[in-house]
Amino acid sequence: MKTNDLIRALAADNATRAASVERWLILALFAATAVSVAMFSLMLGPRADIAVAAGQFGFWFKFAVTLTLAATAAFVATRLVRPGAEVRFAAIALATAPLLLAAAVAVELTQVAPSMRATKLVGTTWRSCLTFIPLLSAPILFAALISLRHGAPTQPAFAGAAAGVLAGGLGAAVYASYCPEDSALFLATWYSLAIAIVALVGSAVGARVLRW
Repeated sequence: MKTNDLIRALAADNATRAASVERWLILALFAATAVSVAMFSLMLGPRADIAVAAGQFGFWFKFAVTLTLAATAAFVATRLVRPGAEVRFAAIALATAPLLLAAAVAVELTQVAPSMRATKLVGTTWRSCLTFIPLLSAPILFAALISLRHGAPTQPAFAGAAAGVLAGGLGAAVYASYCPEDSALFLATWYSLAIAIVALVGSAVGARVLRW
């Protein structure tokens, strides 16, 4: 086989693998998120004042941040399982959600009295946040890792971490309708920590299951 033919064959195989990974990931995420929502319904359910909260910016901002994070992490993950794929733009896109959150925190700090900032940051449900976001993320992380096995990641730990951020973002979005804390300070602290836990688990597991 000539060199040019080999290159074309490898490129075609890479494109086929990428399409397969993305297709599997989309299907798996729909199914796993449905499982997560069912778990949420059984264990938690929506917050009592959701009708009132739904009219407030802070309530919807939680979904904007978590779903943006999940979407950009999915983009990163699907790039990381394609050998030779450009990851730089995807990595930059992943900063979108943190930048949105940083801007919201900056605005909140100007609006909240210094004596109330610690109260906003700690809230009253941080233990619940750290417990249920990883728990609700678990089926999504499992599904994401299985889907990414259809690719060929050269950095399995990083791909697993991206899967963890994806799962943590979706798990946090599911949890958000229960959480009574709408402060950007709380979101930046406890949601971020909970998602980081899922990302660490994803990295550790991905280093093993995504190896090829």
